[in-house]
Amino acid sequence: MATGYCLKCKTQRDIKDAQSITMKNGKPAVTGTCPVCGTKIFKIGKG
Repeated sequence: MATGYCLKCKTQRDIKDAQSITMKNGKPAVTGTCPVCGTKIFKIGKG
């Protein structure tokens, strides 16, 4: 499971509903939501 930094909780969280995507420049990223507050989490690089 991928983890990322939630800006609202200000801590590392597991990413809920994590999806691997490719940014416009071709680099990989992971996007999803924080399981605690529901804020969108975006992490550049493979998660």
